[in-house]
Amino acid sequence: MMLDVTARPIVIIGGGAVAARKVRVLLDAGATQITCVAPSFCNELPHAVKRLQKEYEPADLDGTSLVFAATDREHVNDQVVRDAHARGLLVNRADADENEPGDFVTPALLLNGDLRIAVSAGSPALAAFIRDQLRSILDPAWSQMAAAMQTLRPRITASGLGIDARRQIFRELAGEEAIGVLKRGGSDGLDAWLRERHPELKL
Repeated sequence: MMLDVTARPIVIIGGGAVAARKVRVLLDAGATQITCVAPSFCNELPHAVKRLQKEYEPADLDGTSLVFAATDREHVNDQVVRDAHARGLLVNRADADENEPGDFVTPALLLNGDLRIAVSAGSPALAAFIRDQLRSILDPAWSQMAAAMQTLRPRITASGLGIDARRQIFRELAGEEAIGVLKRGGSDGLDAWLRERHPELKL
């Protein structure tokens, strides 16, 4: 599941290196409303977050959408998880615990324009290694196609064609031929190719 965090209020309980890493991942994903709660904050914590310098209290979760338990104190993380679940909130726990587990993990992200690749491998270090290996073989045209789909998809969806016809068009756009057209002719060439194949779209 890919979650849009752009406008979601997010609370991170913790102010150390782990919390800083969580913040950077969230900022890369477009988050704009991040609050960190901790008695102290490390120098690596990005400045683009609201800081509440205090001990954690359950009320710190009020009004939030996502919660991260990222302290170095197990009993505090336990309490954060319990309080989040009592409010029906999704919570990520930095330290694994079978008795008070979190609900989701944050994958290693590979961002390139409109292309986002998320890697989860049961180990943050392994996920980061795989992400970096993928970066070395990334075809720039994949990002170009992802950008083109930002305008093409709404137009195709609003075309009035049936769902089967739309699915077929999207499959064609995800194929080698369409990628090749985009490499050679850019977005204008892709539009022309699509109009020729599907004049019923009236693009």
